[in-house]
Amino acid sequence: MSSSAIPPDSSELPEAARGQLLSAAGVLTTLGRVFAEAGHDLALVGGPVRDSLLGRLSSAASADLDFTTDAHPDLVLELLQPVAETTWDVGIRFGTVGAMVGGREVEITTYRAESYDPESRKPDVAFGTRLDEDLMRRDFTINAMAIRLPSLELVDLFGGRADLDAGVIRTPGTPQDSFSDDPLRMMRAARFSAQLGFEVAPEVVAAMTEQAERLSIVSPERIREELMKIVMSPAPRRGLTLLVDTGLSEYVLPELPMLRLEPDEHHHHKDVYEHTLTVLEQAMVLEDAHEPASGPDPVLRLAALLHDIGKPRTRRFEDDGRVSFHHHEVVGARMTRKRMQALRFSNEMTEEVATLVALHLRFHGYGTGEWTDSAVRRYVRDAGPLLTRLHKLTRADSTTRNRKRALALQRSYDSLERRIAELAEQEELAAMRPDLDGREIMRILDIPPGREVGEAYQFLLDLRLDRGPMDPALAEEALRAWWSARSD
Repeated sequence: MSSSAIPPDSSELPEAARGQLLSAAGVLTTLGRVFAEAGHDLALVGGPVRDSLLGRLSSAASADLDFTTDAHPDLVLELLQPVAETTWDVGIRFGTVGAMVGGREVEITTYRAESYDPESRKPDVAFGTRLDEDLMRRDFTINAMAIRLPSLELVDLFGGRADLDAGVIRTPGTPQDSFSDDPLRMMRAARFSAQLGFEVAPEVVAAMTEQAERLSIVSPERIREELMKIVMSPAPRRGLTLLVDTGLSEYVLPELPMLRLEPDEHHHHKDVYEHTLTVLEQAMVLEDAHEPASGPDPVLRLAALLHDIGKPRTRRFEDDGRVSFHHHEVVGARMTRKRMQALRFSNEMTEEVATLVALHLRFHGYGTGEWTDSAVRRYVRDAGPLLTRLHKLTRADSTTRNRKRALALQRSYDSLERRIAELAEQEELAAMRPDLDGREIMRILDIPPGREVGEAYQFLLDLRLDRGPMDPALAEEALRAWWSARSD
């Protein structure tokens, strides 16, 4: 049975917030009734409460709903059986039961405390008995409010509404205790700053700086998820800057603070760190401003963030006083693979981002259109399905304040894209293949499947890139000549 009383800081939920919850009203009513009839507490918590008060929930009618209760997980499963379309218990050892109710995905978690052993990557969980204690253990005041069901009373014990109004991120208790319990909360502070445009309270920033090293016990997968939420937020600069300024980036993306290079004596190179953040922001604009529109694109955003990480390792001061970064794109691609592998990104996404990093300078050989058709074909071939993203990354990489140079670059980008479109129309460039396939190669040369077929295929592909489409008879003649010369 319930052992908690309604906390004294309960109040009626504002009418505007009630309106935000209309799309979920059936689920809230159903679950609130089921738990109340069984003599147990149930409250909506976390993001749905925060977003309803911010007026952001109604636009996400399918958003997941999070609840907390004094009922233990096994009982939660039992109470859900009559009203849920399906249930799952993959998180039950942490006190969480999932279900589909009225077409909405819900998670119900038993009141709990969650903390880290100093030597462990995994949280220790203890179940609690009171709503106020559960809310006290949550990450930030804006997430430590609850809507008690079925009465729809707002429980705000730690000034969450006031912090929402002020746009401030604070912790319910001391930030030191909060971050000691779960170090990932330090990254979540940066994430909410980037997502909501809120300021992080000075005492919270100080604790993040003091305890940054604690992040080393958190699993790479959890760190990756928070990093991507920052990168995919409306204002990633805010979150990334906070990671760098507090030292957290050393345990997330150590290559980022390294971009804060000491300026050379004559200031012959840009501030690479500021340039990188600007490129990221410009790439975000181009996601939809440059056709084809894509919406938020994690591959493009990561490539923009990582495109220059090879510069610190390749910086050289030349005899004439210039600063060079020769082959930084090659070094950067290797570093990108290593960092993304360490953060457990998928192999596919890692290769896509690393390829964009490796190719991001290629355009600058185009000049004012000196490339041959062969060079244009190779550019398209090397970019493959990443070509559209490469266009956007290359355009975003222009941060010059020289208006004349910026316009010249813009014209060059436009020129290259027109040439690609013209060649594509003429030659089906996107489906670039040799003029003879593998079976034809084996028939013409009278050879079995094997390495030699692959070498012949590559020869024909290079020929296709250099000369464009060929008549099959001419392609066969060239193949026989190549084979004869190879055999001599």
